[in-house]
Amino acid sequence: MLHFIEIKTDHKPRTRQTLNAILTLATAVLALIYPDFLYLIAGGYLVALGVLFFSFKMPSLVSAIPLVTGILIFIFPELIPITFGIFLALFGLILFFSFSLSVLGVLTFVIGILIYMNPDSIAYFIAAFMLLYSVNNLISLFKGKEDS
Repeated sequence: MLHFIEIKTDHKPRTRQTLNAILTLATAVLALIYPDFLYLIAGGYLVALGVLFFSFKMPSLVSAIPLVTGILIFIFPELIPITFGIFLALFGLILFFSFSLSVLGVLTFVIGILIYMNPDSIAYFIAAFMLLYSVNNLISLFKGKEDS
């Protein structure tokens, strides 16, 4: 005799996705409006993202990467191109291999490499990544609501 047990827990991923999309979209807008305060904006975003990941019980490696990167940006603001570029490259690889978001993972990886290679226009690359990421989250969030 075979029994199927289904536990529906779709409220946490949807809540996490909504908070993540709002946080990323607000940070992208702030990065475009105030590029001179990029180290505060990027560092604050990464620390908030790490805390958000920890609060929703994501794997500890995935949660620790943005948290450590944000703290490094606050301590050493001149290292934003290196730290944020490496963060995006690692985050792109994580998206590519583990969450099956291959297109977004490749774009994130490419933006990370572009930030590392061209640090003069870092605010626009960071804003582009955040806009791509937040729009992707919002589209999948609304698509999930329509499917329900």
